[in-house]
Amino acid sequence: MSSVIPTPLRALAGLAAATIDEARRAPKRLVALPVVAVSTVLQASLAAQQRYADLVVRGDELLAQLQSDDDSRPGWATFDDDLVADLADDPVPGSGPDPAGGTAAGTAAAPVEGYDDLSIAALRARLRSLSTRQLEALLAYEERRRNRPPYLTMLQNRLANQRER
Repeated sequence: MSSVIPTPLRALAGLAAATIDEARRAPKRLVALPVVAVSTVLQASLAAQQRYADLVVRGDELLAQLQSDDDSRPGWATFDDDLVADLADDPVPGSGPDPAGGTAAGTAAAPVEGYDDLSIAALRARLRSLSTRQLEALLAYEERRRNRPPYLTMLQNRLANQRER
């Protein structure tokens, strides 16, 4: 019988049958519609938050690179602010090496190995593994040495979160 009825008519009959089946399932699907809608909105919201966080990380990295370009200024381009910052980093006159074998004041190594070479994203990745004492030491070190706002903010926020626990 299928050879007598043209193919487009057979396809139309199949479409009608599928439509009837979907119409029979509609009441069950309407009950689940609010849940599906809410989950779709939540997924879109989480994807947007993740994208935003990725953009923040990329922005932090870019700003860190731009700040490090300040070191590439020619030697003749010094400003009063630079001289004040350099004086703050200099050791205290007469402090010299520690008799116990330590280093002179102001030239201390970072409290966490490799900290000076960490990008903002790399620091963010390591923050959870640091203790409160290490975070406090890093914050003080950053304030004394480079005083970079994104690093300071990140360390301060992590320290505040850790103290709340």
